[in-house]
Amino acid sequence: MTHHVVLSLGANLGDPLGALTSALEALAQTEGVEVLATSSFYGTAPIGGPDQPDYINAVAVLETTLAPMAILDLAHRIEADHDRVRQERWGPRTLDIDLVVYDDVVSEDPTLTIPHPRAHQRAFVLVPWHELEPDAVLATFGPIADLIEHVKDQEIAVVATPHHPGSTQ
Repeated sequence: MTHHVVLSLGANLGDPLGALTSALEALAQTEGVEVLATSSFYGTAPIGGPDQPDYINAVAVLETTLAPMAILDLAHRIEADHDRVRQERWGPRTLDIDLVVYDDVVSEDPTLTIPHPRAHQRAFVLVPWHELEPDAVLATFGPIADLIEHVKDQEIAVVATPHHPGSTQ
């Protein structure tokens, strides 16, 4: 059985575009994972945390046979392969991969909350996701098209067109 997954990817240290492209390639090469679509790359200002460079963000839509915790483990392995260090909450990073949705699962497990607990508040998740799935609904929060209306104050702009697995271009 396959599952519909939405991942949010972001980076603001080193080579963010290279890190996102490499992470998407790693996802595409994983057994049991098919990258169906990848959004454009978007530039965004950091939210919370210390003073830091702007981020490059993207969203990927996957079809997978992996369980939610296996997706989380995969994301952490790919982050580690990109020298991700977890020193400070909302601090700068070489790569961040978040599991936004897994089918319509709603879980408040402390290790993995689904849907992502702040996805509905983040333009860097909603806008790229809307590019790929304009009719998508974020469980417990509503249609992402409606949620975008509440984050219009967050600056976000396309900075690059993807050239990798699942790119929409």
